[in-house]
Amino acid sequence: MHTPRARQLSVEDVVEEIRTSMPYISGITVSGGEATVQHEFVLELFKELKRRPEFCDLTTFIDSNGNAPQSVWDLLAPYTDGIMLDLKALDDEKHLALTGSSNNVVLDSIQYLDSISKLYEVRLLLVPGHNDSDDALIKTAVWLKNINPHMKIKINAFTSHGVRASARDWPEANELDLLRYRTIIN
Repeated sequence: MHTPRARQLSVEDVVEEIRTSMPYISGITVSGGEATVQHEFVLELFKELKRRPEFCDLTTFIDSNGNAPQSVWDLLAPYTDGIMLDLKALDDEKHLALTGSSNNVVLDSIQYLDSISKLYEVRLLLVPGHNDSDDALIKTAVWLKNINPHMKIKINAFTSHGVRASARDWPEANELDLLRYRTIIN
């Protein structure tokens, strides 16, 4: 609610906006900020969509940083088709440097969501010089593939557009960086 375009909506308001978009969409993805911060709202929205026959063909996905306890995932899982989860760094110190918080809950979320078949993909946000060393990429790929050898891994290159002030001077990944990341992860 800190931007001029922000507005407060009820579940029914959002359902009505979805209804007007029905000819153009195949699903709903809730993202943020961080969607799980408002998990009660997401839960009620997804319950409502699953309850109404006119929305039964829509998928429900959550775009998350993964920093939510298992109790939140347990509430959302019955009404969620999949979670797209960001992993900033496997190494906890690097994760702390990038995000300001530990990755313990994120790693637990990846393992748990995979175990209940709700993890759609893990997205690696790679920042040149911060979390993209060959060693870090190999360790991350091995860790993820040990959880599930068929896990979908998506590589997202860091860009400085729309980031918090402390990240504005981080280098952006280029096409050569992306090619190197994909080669190592594969």
